[in-house]
This record gives sequence, C-alpha cells and structure tokens, in this order.
Amino acid sequence: MSDNNKDNTKKESYSLNDDRRVKVLSPGMLVAKRFFRNRLAVTGLIILLIMFIFSFVGGIVSPYGQDEQFYRVDVQAKDYAAVTFNKDFRFTVNDPDLFKGVVQAQSLLSFMKGETNYRYNGTNYRINKISDNLYTVEQGGKMIGLASKEIVSSSASNDSFPFDFTLQALTARAENSSSFTSEGKTYTIDPDGIVFDADSKEIAYVSQYVVRSVKDNIFFTREFKNELIAAVEKGEKSFPYKTEDGKDAEYLISYDAQKSMWNVKQEIDTTIFDTYSEPSGKHWLGTDKNGMDMLTRLMYGGRVSLMIGFIVVVIETVIGVILGGISGYFGGWIDNLIMRVVDIFYCIPSMPIIIIIGAAMDAASVPSKTRMLYLMLILGFLGWPSIARLVRGQILSLREQEFMTAAEACGISIPRRIFKHLIPNVIPQLIVTMTMGLGSTIITEATLSFLGLGVRFPFASWGNIINDVNNVYVLTHYWFIWIPAGILLLATVLAFNIVGDGLRDAFDPKMKR
Repeated sequence: MSDNNKDNTKKESYSLNDDRRVKVLSPGMLVAKRFFRNRLAVTGLIILLIMFIFSFVGGIVSPYGQDEQFYRVDVQAKDYAAVTFNKDFRFTVNDPDLFKGVVQAQSLLSFMKGETNYRYNGTNYRINKISDNLYTVEQGGKMIGLASKEIVSSSASNDSFPFDFTLQALTARAENSSSFTSEGKTYTIDPDGIVFDADSKEIAYVSQYVVRSVKDNIFFTREFKNELIAAVEKGEKSFPYKTEDGKDAEYLISYDAQKSMWNVKQEIDTTIFDTYSEPSGKHWLGTDKNGMDMLTRLMYGGRVSLMIGFIVVVIETVIGVILGGISGYFGGWIDNLIMRVVDIFYCIPSMPIIIIIGAAMDAASVPSKTRMLYLMLILGFLGWPSIARLVRGQILSLREQEFMTAAEACGISIPRRIFKHLIPNVIPQLIVTMTMGLGSTIITEATLSFLGLGVRFPFASWGNIINDVNNVYVLTHYWFIWIPAGILLLATVLAFNIVGDGLRDAFDPKMKR
C-alpha cells in the first residue's frame, strides 16, 4: 500500500514550468489583493466601517431621538416686583377734562405753599386739606380730583374703584374713622387700612407702599404685599412665600438707592432645558444648547453628513460620466462645446453662489428637509466638471484601440459602445476619484453648516454641531460639544483619503507588489 501511495504522489507532482502550477486571479481579485496588502488603506477602511456602523446602526439602537429634548429642575432668580415708599403725592382724577396735567402741577405748587385757592388760566380752583397726606381740588364747586400719598388697592384683582369710593376711603383713613359711605353703601375700615363691605368681606386696603409687578399679568394679594412690606421695613434680604400653585418660593430683596426702591426677585424651582449638561451615565457626551443628547446627535449627524457626501458624489459622477463620455467619444465641435461649458463651470465662484442661495432660502423660510435636498443638488451640479474632464481624457485614449474598432465593425450602437465598452474601462479611475471626492464633499457640507448655510435644525450634521463654537464661552468651557464632532469629521475625511490612495495604488498595475 505504501508503494502505491508513493507512485500516486509521483504521478500528481508537476514540474516547475508546468502551467498548472500557476494560480490565475481575476483582475478584481488582483486589485483586492494589492489593496489589502496596504496596511494603511486597510486601517482607513476599518475606520470607515466603524463610522458607518456608528452613524447608521447607532442611531437605531440609541434610546433617544435626534431632536428629543431633556429638561432639568433649576433654581432661578427672576425679577418679580418693585416696592416704593410713596413720599410724593399721587393724583386721582374725577374729571379728566378739568383736572389735566398742568392743573395737577399748579395744584401741587399750591399744596407746597399752603394756599387754599389759586387761579390758573382764568379759572379759580379751591384746595381742601384733609390731612398732610390728602388734599382735594374743586373747581366751580365740583370735586375734580384729589392728591394723596396713600394708595387704595383692590384685594382681589387689579380692578380700580370709583373716585368717590377712593375719596371716602382715604378720608376715613386720614380721619381715623372706622367706617364710611360711598354710593349708598357702607364700608368699614380697620386701623391697618383694610376695607370691608357690609358682608365683612375684604375688598380693598390703603397703604403708602406701592408694590408693582414686573409683568402685567401678575396680581399680588394683600397677604403677599403685607409679607413683603414687613420684610422691607425690617431690612430683611429675603423671605419665603408660597406661589399661587402652592410651590415654595424664596423672594430676594435688594435696595436701589439711586431709584429709592426695593427690587424683589423670585427664586423658584423652574423646569428648563438641560443645556450644556456635563457627560454622565444618562448622557455619555452631555447635552447641547437645546438640551439634546450629544452622542445621539453625533450619530444622526454622521448619517446626514455621509448621505450628503454619497448623494453629491453620485450626482457629480452621473453628470460627469455622461458629458465626459459624449465629449471624449465624438470629439470635434461637440467636444469643444462641452469643454467650454466645463471651463465656464470652473470659473463659477461656488462659495459665493452657495452663500447667496443660502441667504435666499433663509429669507424664503425653506423647510430644513427641503433645504438639505437643495444643498445636495447645488453641490452636485457645481462639482461635475472635474469628473467630466477625467472621463473625457480616458476615453480619448481608449476609443482608438483595437477592441473599439472591433465593436464598431460589429455594428454595435454608439450608446452601447460608450457605456458598455468605454465607461467600464474608466471605472477604476472613477472609483478612486469618487472615494477621494467624498472627503472633500463632507468638508464642504460641514463648512456650510458651520456658517449656517447648510443643514439646519432639527436635523443634525457634524458641521452644524461644531457651529456652537461660535460662542467663545462654549469653545473654552464645553469641550464635549465640539471636540467629538471634530474628531469624527477628521477621522472620516482622513479615512476616505487613505482608502482613495490605497485604491489608486491597487488599480495601478505598475505599483510594486
């Protein structure tokens, strides 16, 4: 048996010059073999695979959406009210036609001089002093207004009272009376200046303090004003008080000597966007200025940037191959015409045109999704001339070769000759050009988005994520906003260039193996 095996082995052995010893590889396998021998190119390919998985798979597995906003509860101090101790007279008008601003000013001068009558513009006016803080003004026996350092305020709303009610309440307060009558109704007033109706329901109060809200839609109850005034009189810097919805709030008091008033700020737990949150277990790369998860935004941003890059390159390639193929095959006046068009496109200032179009879309309020589509079309339409020139040059060298002469002799149609026999021979150079063009397209999109002319919110791209560094404070304090996006952008563009170089070396048969 052993002798038979030896004989079979001798029969199956081949000589060194036997053709059967040569392993024949297809052209594609040869290119792949050369490419994978290039360790740098393989590294670039691995980086690209990681980027694609990160962008397209990461967005699917992420628990958050690209425009999902997060909130946090924060204590904020907001301007809330202003308190003034009224040392000046305030006028209440009964007859606006008779008690105008000029008459009020003349009345004030009479108060200061201690006069009981004065004449202005041919009209006599009478001053009635009820107390040092309350005066009334009459003209022709008619009460036209009053001046008082105390204010009558409603206890339940911002509504004002009739003139007679205000006059009687202030008079009762000045005379230390416990009741007064107005328009046939009787009211009581306690020593603190609180006014009650016949049913013992509080309706108003009289005070020399003026408490104003910083917002028109806020009404201060008497209880709150009493607490605030008591804190002001004691010189306290703050006091606690519950809001209308039952929340505990702290009110900070500060005195403004120039304006002779106390400023009041409300310090309350407020739900706000979780902006610029530091990296944590919930948000691995923190949150951005809109309270959105940065890691998720980076995933979706990579998806947008890569999609724009590929679609733009496809548009450029389709236009360039068609026009370059026609130009290179036919030559003559067709070649001259297409090449002059290429020269015109080379002379077009792309960036200013894109900036103008971006400004026009801003003015027209173009939706973000439509804007992204326009961006891809514009970049693709402006970038095809270089591919057209490459295809034309390759076809000019191929159309005179024997296989094209044979194709013409066989009666193959012109479109079939161009796209079936010539273009496939240009594909290696096209693949290299497209691969290296992807990086530059992504950089262009990122630049436009950084300038606010590209992809807009709520869509994310690496460019508009880095746009946050326009704020110097963000640039210096929140590294997690722009550094990760910059690293991803740098790694992706560098990887595309490395893979493009590797493909160029692999397709070149003259490269050393």
